[in-house]
Amino acid sequence: MGTYSVSVDRDKCEGCEECVNNCPVGVFQIKDGKADPYQADSCEGCETCVSVCSSGAVTLKEQ
Repeated sequence: MGTYSVSVDRDKCEGCEECVNNCPVGVFQIKDGKADPYQADSCEGCETCVSVCSSGAVTLKEQ
């Protein structure tokens, strides 16, 4: 399994909490009304966050 980098474009994020509610490993929290990948090191690369983000704010890259 690879290492993944997950990030959130705060300008695009609408704070809907879909990534928070759907991430199976709890990578995200809401901070100041926006998604924050505060546990990014836990990301397993499943891309659930990318698929549930209707604003396209979440990106995932394999490192």
